[in-house]
Amino acid sequence: MRRPHEPRYGASLLTDHDIYLFKEGNHFDLHDKLGSHPMTVDGEPGTLFAVWAPNAAAVSVVGDFNEWDAESHPLAVRHDSSGIWEGFLPGIGRGALYKYHIVSATGQYHGDKGDPFARFWETSPKTASIVWDLDYGWGDGDWMAGRGEKNALDAPISIYEVHLGSFAREMGDRYRSLSYLELADRLTEHVLACGFTHVEFLPVMEHPFFGSWGYQTLGYFAPTSRFGTPQDFMALIDRLHQAGIGVILDWVPSHFPTDGHGLSYFDGTHLFEHADPRRGYHPDWNCYIFNTGRYEVRAFLISSAMFWLEKYHIDGLRVDAVASMLYLDYSRKDGEWIPNIHGGRENLDNITFFQKLNEAAYTRFPDIQTMAEESTAWPMVSRPPYIGGLGFGMKWNMGWMHDTLRYFSRDPIHRKFHHGELTFGIWYAFTENFILPLSHDEVVYGKGSLLGKMPGDDWQKFANLRLLYALMYAHPGKKLLFMGAEIAQWSEWNHDAEIDWRLLEYRHHRGVMTWVKDLNALYRREPALHERDFEPSGFEWVDFRDAEASVVAFLRKGARPQDMVLGVFNFTPVARPAYRVGVPVGGVWTELLNSDADVYGGSGLGNAGAVAAQDAPGHGHPYSLEMVLPPLSAVLLTPQNWL
Repeated sequence: MRRPHEPRYGASLLTDHDIYLFKEGNHFDLHDKLGSHPMTVDGEPGTLFAVWAPNAAAVSVVGDFNEWDAESHPLAVRHDSSGIWEGFLPGIGRGALYKYHIVSATGQYHGDKGDPFARFWETSPKTASIVWDLDYGWGDGDWMAGRGEKNALDAPISIYEVHLGSFAREMGDRYRSLSYLELADRLTEHVLACGFTHVEFLPVMEHPFFGSWGYQTLGYFAPTSRFGTPQDFMALIDRLHQAGIGVILDWVPSHFPTDGHGLSYFDGTHLFEHADPRRGYHPDWNCYIFNTGRYEVRAFLISSAMFWLEKYHIDGLRVDAVASMLYLDYSRKDGEWIPNIHGGRENLDNITFFQKLNEAAYTRFPDIQTMAEESTAWPMVSRPPYIGGLGFGMKWNMGWMHDTLRYFSRDPIHRKFHHGELTFGIWYAFTENFILPLSHDEVVYGKGSLLGKMPGDDWQKFANLRLLYALMYAHPGKKLLFMGAEIAQWSEWNHDAEIDWRLLEYRHHRGVMTWVKDLNALYRREPALHERDFEPSGFEWVDFRDAEASVVAFLRKGARPQDMVLGVFNFTPVARPAYRVGVPVGGVWTELLNSDADVYGGSGLGNAGAVAAQDAPGHGHPYSLEMVLPPLSAVLLTPQNWL
């Protein structure tokens, strides 16, 4: 007779075909096969455990159910050379704490390991995995049925980037973050009030160090327990979806931390990471690098991506630090890296990994998007693998971000000497499907807030910030703004404090939030501002030569001829009362938005809502507008009728 909870062998979720796909690196549903799965076998409830540890001599499950005794619940290795250990433990169910006790082939023990496929973890500093299910009754059917249109390349995509732990804190206790459930209404209401189409969460996957913001991930199949259960996180996503808001997750396949309970030296060998530190250790982040040349590791990572898209109804994945994965010499000196088989610096394994990742994502979920944070000029990041691209849907435009912020940080009196920083981005704007990011990376580590980067007195700082946002929304490319920027936060981001919401008591901060709201509304309403974000036909310079006045003007165009928006931008604090701009059609041009309007905190200069075109050629066009350009302002207009 078996003792209580004595393991039973033979039960398995794996078929021979699963093992075949796993070994060749093409099994992308490993989360349904490996890890811990509550189930019933022969009428007896319990949990089936399965873990990949091919170089182990012995593996057992330890937990609160056996007083962490390594002798009580051994697993059995499969006889198919897969290196997978399995066992069904009766009586073990939802909520049980566990780890794997692994003895290497050389008899060494390196500490109990958390489950790489765990769906739930103890809250740090505790480190055990938790047996859990993913049962949840979704209510986002309407969103899921129609999200393809909301995520399309010709759709308005305006992303609000959020760190869940510091968006808001409990009143009276700045050190308790809100839970997933507490955030559901508050975050949704704020995103709706500002008009963003999507939210993007900094990594929610379980991570041991809160100060890493989630970028040191260990639990690739679990939302952090700091804010609640997996079902609580599902409820947050569900609430956003029901409000018509898409959800993007930051995802980190580039590295993982060295914590002993994690993936490092998992079975007594360098299983997930490269053995040679010239390939397997990242000097910048003091962490390990995945060996995607090992097929099973590739399958592990791609399964993680599929897991979030499938189980959590995620609408997109933003892949972090892509550049660090593409170059073998990334952040390394001569002699600190190993060339590829052709003698080059390109990481051929990771190129293949990205292509397979994106092929799998878009094949299974054609109505989502993948997005690359890639900071170099690597070609065709957002082009299909079948023509040699990496296959991402979009790429962050880091060049635009750096040039634009550098320009805006300059005193306006010097800007005429750096006019090219404004205009250069158009030369490459359509080589990729770009997102324009004003992200968390630009408001930390002493960089100051966006408002703090702006020159001049307080009035000029706010005017410059409104002008920056107008340029971003009018410029080709999808939009991303980090939380706090929409209220012109003075201080740079601190992950241990909430956004400084009290600033909304002040007129200029309320004005910036109103400006962001109106920009989002215009961006969503006007096809010219989003329909051809990735096509040269959607943009036309009117004048980029007026460096002396630091003024630029351009047209954005939609698919229909009548869908047209003119943007005129004055980057100096000098008002220009009779500035002439050429336009292609006559009649009245309606002033859609003016960043200097009183409601936004401006001086109130403008064009009384409209400008009549004159039959006077200008800038190569048959008509022109003689308009008022307020100081440090953007004016956006559209033709009211055609002549």
